[in-house]
Amino acid sequence: MADITRRLGWRHLRGAPTAHVRHHRSGQLVHDGPGLSFWYRSLTAALSEVPVDDRELAMTFHARTSDFQDVAVQATVTYRISDPAVAASRIDFSIDPDSGAWRGTPLEQLGSLLTETAQQHALDVLARTSLASALVDGVAAVRERIADGLAAEPRLPATGIEVVAVRVVALRPEPEVERALRTPAREQIQQDADKATYERRAVAVERERAIAENELASQIELARREEQLVDQRGTNARREAEELAAADAVRAGAEAARTVRLAEAEATRSLRLAEAEATRKVRLAGAEAQAAREVGAARAEAQAAWLRVHGDVDVSTLHALTGTRLAENLPRIENLTVSPDVLTGLLAKLGNGATGDSA
Repeated sequence: MADITRRLGWRHLRGAPTAHVRHHRSGQLVHDGPGLSFWYRSLTAALSEVPVDDRELAMTFHARTSDFQDVAVQATVTYRISDPAVAASRIDFSIDPDSGAWRGTPLEQLGSLLTETAQQHALDVLARTSLASALVDGVAAVRERIADGLAAEPRLPATGIEVVAVRVVALRPEPEVERALRTPAREQIQQDADKATYERRAVAVERERAIAENELASQIELARREEQLVDQRGTNARREAEELAAADAVRAGAEAARTVRLAEAEATRSLRLAEAEATRKVRLAGAEAQAAREVGAARAEAQAAWLRVHGDVDVSTLHALTGTRLAENLPRIENLTVSPDVLTGLLAKLGNGATGDSA
């Protein structure tokens, strides 16, 4: 839509770069081109605005297949007006000089032309195609047929229209038919899913079995290795015991040898000491015997001398010596009590003794 500004009876039009504006005045073409900007008088100006950008036309129509099934076709046609002058001459693109709005509905006319042409070719191809084939390969076939039909349609170039692209979005049957068609597919999908589930379970069971076998094999291998470990430990223990026994034997032998050596040395030392002690005792005994012999000889010699001396002495002298010796050997007398009877007896004995001596 053109941008029109009013100024004192004049109008100023400013077009867009994607809009081709044609200005006629008194039957003469004054301005022609996209993106124009100019002043004009509304009473003498005839304006038309033709869009030259790419436009997309969405269309939906129904068709019937060869097996008499209704399908809905959703398509989109991209087009543009390649010759604005021809389009403006064939279709009413005139605009109000005061507001800039189209006086008619040119885009709707173009849409009807494109839709009817595309629908004609789509119906033609679908009428010779079964529903199953249409649902499987119908989208590509309908797109190609519509594109070829629009390209070969003589009315479009004559109107200045160029088709850029054709897209078929979907081909849909009626809801009841679609549900009926979906049922076998769903059943097949469900069967495939069940089969996949069973296969997955079978694989899982097989894997669990393999895992269990691996675990059992691992346990068997572990038990075998534990048995080997126990045997090896026993062998090591026996070897260690043997080594310890051998070491103890060596140590005991060394200790016994050392003890024997010490005993032999002790015996030798004891023997030597005993020999020395015996020698000393023999010597001491000899010396004591010699001393005893000498003492005995001296005593005998003294006794003999004593006897010789006393043999030459008279009896009274011997008595006196005997009394003296007895007096020397008598115990010490602290107190002496002489009773009258004893004294009388002693005096009597002394008197008798004196008398005898006198006689």
